Amino acid sequence: MRRPTLLTLTLPGCWGALILSCLSFTPSLLPRGGVVQGLVWGIGAVIGYGLGTLAAWIWRAFADRDPRRPGHRAWLVLGVVAGLLLAVSFTLGQYWQSEIRELVGVTDHDVVLVVASPFVAAITFVLLLLLGRGLRGLYRWWASLFRRWIGRRAADAVGWIVAVGLAYLVVSGLLLGGFVDAANATFSLRNGSTSEGTHRPASGARSGGPDSLVPWDSLGQQGRDFTGLGPTISDIQELTARPALEPVRTYAGLDSAPDAETRAELAVRDLERAGGFQRRNLVVVTTTGSGWVDPALVDSFEYLSGGDSATVALQYSYLPSWMSYLVDQSKARDAGRALFDAVYGRWSTLPADRRPRLFVAGESLGSFGAETAFSGEYDMANRTSGIVFAGPPNFNSLFREFTDHREPGSPEVAPVFREGRVVRFTNDPEIDIPPAGAWPRSRVLYMMNPSDPIVWWSPRLALHRPDWIREPPGDDVLPGMIWIPFVTFWQVTADLPFAVDPPGGHGHHYTSAYVDGWYTVMQPADVTPAELTELRTRVG
Repeated sequence: MRRPTLLTLTLPGCWGALILSCLSFTPSLLPRGGVVQGLVWGIGAVIGYGLGTLAAWIWRAFADRDPRRPGHRAWLVLGVVAGLLLAVSFTLGQYWQSEIRELVGVTDHDVVLVVASPFVAAITFVLLLLLGRGLRGLYRWWASLFRRWIGRRAADAVGWIVAVGLAYLVVSGLLLGGFVDAANATFSLRNGSTSEGTHRPASGARSGGPDSLVPWDSLGQQGRDFTGLGPTISDIQELTARPALEPVRTYAGLDSAPDAETRAELAVRDLERAGGFQRRNLVVVTTTGSGWVDPALVDSFEYLSGGDSATVALQYSYLPSWMSYLVDQSKARDAGRALFDAVYGRWSTLPADRRPRLFVAGESLGSFGAETAFSGEYDMANRTSGIVFAGPPNFNSLFREFTDHREPGSPEVAPVFREGRVVRFTNDPEIDIPPAGAWPRSRVLYMMNPSDPIVWWSPRLALHRPDWIREPPGDDVLPGMIWIPFVTFWQVTADLPFAVDPPGGHGHHYTSAYVDGWYTVMQPADVTPAELTELRTRVG
């Protein structure tokens, strides 16, 4: 008796699933736990199954024959080979994961979840396979319906178009849209809370404080952390042993004004009220999704300036960074452009000898939003005193322009653009910022850890081998990492949610790198090496 179609597996498909299953254990940028490895394994197996089935179909088309039912021996050979190859691949995978954990300084390792990974893979494989066969069944139903009115070939083509189109609409509209709406509702509740240890500022130099134009309750959780925390005058004086000023911090949350342009105008008016335009150093920060500003970014700026500084930022989403990275790119672009334009519009009206030095900064999606205010390297240099970007996403337009047009011979992981006259890149700003030589103009610095998946993830990974994998790897990337069609894309995709888990200097975790990044861009004259060492400890 013939088995139900949904439970039937083809031999060529199983061979394809086996090959990609084994390849799924190859290393990527960050260590993978058991559950994540199971998901990558299951997704790879489904892709391999589909490719194996497709290859068999093409072969039969050229051979002009129908499918043949494989014998018992063929299945036995598959079972024996699969057992041996999966055992070897699983063992090698655990060895590679151990090496990656050592490279990036991760010590956590749950053996129970590693043992559970085959079960996670099996469940993932079955669910995705059933989903694919459900789509095939939908196609067949539509095709049989259209055959009543049009020819068979046309009905088959239209059936596929309708089935795929409906599936896309359901996934992108109902499922993705519903997921984003639910996530927004969930994280909007967290936005109303206040972190433990955060208190309303007693200083008028902060948004939410006395005489502020921005109510404390409207700042959101991240905005309250931003204005309610940070180094005090005594903290700065303790480090530098020199007189200091109280840093200015202004911020506008989603509840502070109805749209990005209005929030930007409100934040800038509060900046002016707090005396931010009278400070020597002013930095415009584009936040990550939920409005978060890396404390290391702003703390380093304030310590190195002796508190003679002002920082302005605004919130554009409720979602955490990795989710905003996928669905809120347009909001980041609008917020980054609106905030810089509002600051620059007021700054440019000041007499040239009374303007603060104007800097720009952003991490992750914040760098994407901040980039959109500029047309190129000279626009950055002409309108700012310096820029620091950390962990730029691979889709950043200027980042890609600078990287794609780098000088011949310079690697993608550490590119050199036009002899570094304005824009430079570094994997570790404490050690070096190539190329050597004069850097006279306003300095634009991109900091990117070699193991940061935010920097290297791209849909193109599915079918195109990037230069950064072809070239010698960075210091915290395993030399054994190779590019495999489809597999590498899902491996790096799986790295994204865990990008901030490794210690500072690895993954999407920059912390103390901001000390050296800002030191290089700001060029303070009175900061000693001992102060830099102590500051790295404080912000790290």
